[in-house]
Amino acid sequence: MSEKQAGGLAAAVENTLHELGRTFAAFLKAPRALWGVNIPYVFEGLVYFGLLTILGKYCSENILLSDVQSGWVLGGVTGGITFAMLLFGGVSDRIGVRVSLALSLGVMMLGYVLIALSGMLALGSGMGSPMFFVMAGGLLLIVVAYGLYMPAAYAGVKRYTNPQTAAIGYAVIYGLMNLGAFLSGFISSGTRRAFASAFPPNGLAAVYWVYAAIMLFSTLLTLLLITRKVDARAVARVARETRAMNTVEQNQAADDKAAAPQKASGPRIPPLPFLSWMAACLAAVALVVLARLGRIVIPGAAVYLLLGFTLLGAIWEFLRHRPDHPFRDSRFVFFIFILIPVQTLFAHNWLTIPYYLDRAFAGTGVSRYFEVFSNLNPVLIFVLSPLIAALTARSNVYRMMIAGTFVMALPTFLLALGPNVYLFLLYILVMSVGEAMWQPRFLQWVAEIAPEGKTGLYMGIGQFPWFLTKMLTSLYSGYVIARYCPKPGSGLPMNTGAMWLMYAFIAMISPIALVLARKWMAKGMTRQG
Repeated sequence: MSEKQAGGLAAAVENTLHELGRTFAAFLKAPRALWGVNIPYVFEGLVYFGLLTILGKYCSENILLSDVQSGWVLGGVTGGITFAMLLFGGVSDRIGVRVSLALSLGVMMLGYVLIALSGMLALGSGMGSPMFFVMAGGLLLIVVAYGLYMPAAYAGVKRYTNPQTAAIGYAVIYGLMNLGAFLSGFISSGTRRAFASAFPPNGLAAVYWVYAAIMLFSTLLTLLLITRKVDARAVARVARETRAMNTVEQNQAADDKAAAPQKASGPRIPPLPFLSWMAACLAAVALVVLARLGRIVIPGAAVYLLLGFTLLGAIWEFLRHRPDHPFRDSRFVFFIFILIPVQTLFAHNWLTIPYYLDRAFAGTGVSRYFEVFSNLNPVLIFVLSPLIAALTARSNVYRMMIAGTFVMALPTFLLALGPNVYLFLLYILVMSVGEAMWQPRFLQWVAEIAPEGKTGLYMGIGQFPWFLTKMLTSLYSGYVIARYCPKPGSGLPMNTGAMWLMYAFIAMISPIALVLARKWMAKGMTRQG
């Protein structure tokens, strides 16, 4: 390494540590109300990622679902949370941040109580059993609560920070979530092993009781830290700081915005065609359900073709009356959807890795503490993201997307060599480096490709493929687990190398496609980074 490179690296590390110090100092000096958002967020991250890490094992060993069915449950939870945010995201604006946070945390507590009870009461087992429905009821409460909690938490950061500290506020809350995720592995594995005999067959019900207690504590802590008086003082303080920071340029920008003519809204969708397509979609879904229940006989291919046709028709009817919609932008659509293959590796963090560590390393310390090993990625991201961001601040955005997705996808081939703890740790490290390289640049690219005045719209819709990733990956992950990583003692052969080789090839689709499309995509950039 040359002296220049060494100096650049040392400067980047120094700048990173300086920024982390500023972030920590700002957190300590923040209004008390912001503490009421941030501290419970640590516990929320701990409980949420802890839930995802053990839910598959709980469904498989306690509820006695098949691996395929367990994958569906996980997909329903993660995808349902994203969908719930669309439904309940605006509720916090009406009832306030304090009430939204406390209410959602309290509902989460009830959800974990139901899941814990499902593992203790003699209610039968299997899909469709009372035990399953008690667990499903708890998961539904958690999904709905997250639909309110996540938007309220970010609204709280916005409410209790000024324009100068807002970026730091969002960085802190993201970092604390990852910190909580890392801590969940230690709490879960320790509780599970300590109470395995008291909560048969594996002590997982005890973990859910601990999570319920943590949510109760978080609810009380939120109400204690964000009282009405504290909220009012924080809002007044932020308002004073914001006024003090106003500059001539900011005032001019506000004046320009106020003076700019408002664009007329696009034509409304004709009610009759839109409602007709919606009715067709509902009819198709009803036919699928009736066919699955055996009430009617329809060839499987015909059912899915019908459902696909009606959904595509509804989408087309929606878009053809909105010529300026982001989904009419071919580059934007290609970009956000081509990332789905590499994003499946995110979903496998909870859909596959916990099973893999628990079963492929059975009888070893990796299996006994699979929750800890499953949650190494969050703490690595917490450390790597600011460092890599400093090192690559001047790099071209699209090149970083290509390099980052390559670095994230390539180490998956290491797992194709077979179960080996050192290869797994190397995979997690390199994959996390790749994630830190491209994930922060994703939103930057979306912002750059967006036309003037439509950045917010593009940013919001850019998250839609993540919802699809979670849902689609859950549809096949359970089958693949059952086929290539079955339960020990099942008598079925284990071939995890073939499983990871397949997932590696899937993930590699993204960087290869980004390389092939680089010239075409470059034409859509509003500026080069």
